[in-house]
Amino acid sequence: MAASAAFYDAVLAPLGGGRLMDFGSVIGYGIAPKPDFWLGPRDAGDGFRESHIAFTAPDRAAVREFFRIAVDAGAEILHEPRVWPEYHAGYYGAFVRDPDGNNVEAVCHIPE
Repeated sequence: MAASAAFYDAVLAPLGGGRLMDFGSVIGYGIAPKPDFWLGPRDAGDGFRESHIAFTAPDRAAVREFFRIAVDAGAEILHEPRVWPEYHAGYYGAFVRDPDGNNVEAVCHIPE
Protein backbone atom coordinates (compact mmCIF):
# COMPACT_ATOMS: atom_id res chain seq x y z
CA MET A 1 0.00 0.00 0.00
CA ALA A 2 2.74 2.47 0.90
CA ALA A 3 4.54 2.11 -2.44
CA SER A 4 1.32 2.37 -4.44
CA ALA A 5 0.09 5.38 -2.43
CA ALA A 6 3.40 7.19 -3.01
CA PHE A 7 3.23 6.34 -6.73
CA TYR A 8 -0.31 7.70 -7.19
CA ASP A 9 0.37 10.74 -4.99
CA ALA A 10 3.14 11.66 -7.43
CA VAL A 11 1.79 10.68 -10.86
CA LEU A 12 -1.72 12.08 -10.47
CA ALA A 13 -0.52 15.60 -9.60
CA PRO A 14 0.24 16.68 -13.19
CA LEU A 15 -3.19 15.40 -14.23
CA GLY A 16 -4.90 17.64 -11.69
CA GLY A 17 -5.79 14.79 -9.34
CA GLY A 18 -4.71 13.77 -5.90
CA ARG A 19 -5.54 12.17 -2.61
CA LEU A 20 -8.99 13.32 -1.47
CA MET A 21 -9.83 10.83 1.27
CA ASP A 22 -7.56 8.73 3.44
CA PHE A 23 -8.98 6.07 5.72
CA GLY A 24 -5.63 4.46 6.52
CA SER A 25 -5.89 1.23 4.55
CA VAL A 26 -8.13 2.73 1.83
CA ILE A 27 -7.32 5.91 -0.09
CA GLY A 28 -9.59 7.80 -2.50
CA TYR A 29 -8.05 9.72 -5.40
CA GLY A 30 -9.58 12.06 -7.93
CA ILE A 31 -10.39 15.65 -8.69
CA ALA A 32 -12.33 17.53 -6.00
CA PRO A 33 -14.96 17.22 -4.74
CA LYS A 34 -15.10 13.41 -4.87
CA PRO A 35 -12.72 10.53 -5.45
CA ASP A 36 -13.29 8.28 -8.44
CA PHE A 37 -10.30 5.97 -8.00
CA TRP A 38 -9.72 3.96 -4.84
CA LEU A 39 -6.63 2.19 -3.63
CA GLY A 40 -6.81 -0.50 -0.98
CA PRO A 41 -5.29 -3.78 0.07
CA ARG A 42 -6.41 -6.96 -1.64
CA ASP A 43 -8.03 -9.09 0.97
CA ALA A 44 -10.08 -11.48 -1.15
CA GLY A 45 -9.53 -13.69 -4.18
CA ASP A 46 -6.61 -15.71 -5.41
CA GLY A 47 -3.68 -14.59 -7.52
CA PHE A 48 -3.12 -11.40 -9.45
CA ARG A 49 -5.25 -10.06 -12.26
CA GLU A 50 -3.85 -7.03 -14.06
CA SER A 51 -6.05 -3.97 -14.38
CA HIS A 52 -5.79 -1.23 -17.00
CA ILE A 53 -6.38 2.12 -15.36
CA ALA A 54 -6.65 5.20 -17.59
CA PHE A 55 -6.59 8.77 -16.30
CA THR A 56 -7.59 11.70 -18.50
CA ALA A 57 -4.95 14.41 -18.80
CA PRO A 58 -5.84 18.04 -19.56
CA ASP A 59 -3.16 18.30 -22.26
CA ARG A 60 -0.20 16.51 -23.82
CA ALA A 61 2.29 18.22 -21.52
CA ALA A 62 0.51 16.63 -18.54
CA VAL A 63 0.82 13.19 -20.18
CA ARG A 64 4.56 13.74 -20.57
CA GLU A 65 4.89 14.95 -16.96
CA PHE A 66 2.91 11.93 -15.68
CA PHE A 67 5.26 9.67 -17.63
CA ARG A 68 8.42 11.44 -16.38
CA ILE A 69 7.31 11.27 -12.75
CA ALA A 70 6.28 7.61 -13.08
CA VAL A 71 9.60 6.60 -14.64
CA ASP A 72 11.53 8.62 -12.04
CA ALA A 73 9.57 6.69 -9.39
CA GLY A 74 10.78 3.41 -10.89
CA ALA A 75 7.73 2.44 -12.96
CA GLU A 76 8.27 -0.01 -15.79
CA ILE A 77 7.77 1.65 -19.16
CA LEU A 78 5.08 0.00 -21.24
CA HIS A 79 4.70 2.71 -23.93
CA GLU A 80 6.32 6.13 -24.07
CA PRO A 81 4.11 9.16 -24.80
CA ARG A 82 2.89 9.23 -28.39
CA VAL A 83 -0.14 9.57 -30.65
CA TRP A 84 -2.18 6.37 -31.00
CA PRO A 85 -4.00 6.84 -34.35
CA GLU A 86 -5.46 3.33 -34.12
CA TYR A 87 -7.64 4.65 -31.26
CA HIS A 88 -8.42 8.05 -32.81
CA ALA A 89 -6.48 10.92 -34.41
CA GLY A 90 -6.14 12.97 -31.21
CA TYR A 91 -5.38 10.11 -28.80
CA TYR A 92 -2.09 10.91 -27.04
CA GLY A 93 -1.12 8.54 -24.27
CA ALA A 94 1.64 7.00 -22.19
CA PHE A 95 1.53 3.68 -20.35
CA VAL A 96 3.50 2.45 -17.32
CA ARG A 97 3.25 -0.38 -14.81
CA ASP A 98 2.42 0.68 -11.24
CA PRO A 99 4.03 -0.89 -8.13
CA ASP A 100 1.28 -3.55 -8.04
CA GLY A 101 1.79 -4.58 -11.68
CA ASN A 102 -1.18 -2.75 -13.22
CA ASN A 103 -1.12 -1.01 -16.61
CA VAL A 104 -1.61 2.70 -15.84
CA GLU A 105 -2.21 5.20 -18.61
CA ALA A 106 -2.43 8.96 -18.88
CA VAL A 107 -4.31 10.06 -22.01
CA CYS A 108 -5.22 13.34 -23.64
CA HIS A 109 -7.99 13.28 -26.26
CA ILE A 110 -7.40 16.81 -27.54
CA PRO A 111 -5.56 17.10 -30.88
CA GLU A 112 -2.41 19.16 -30.78
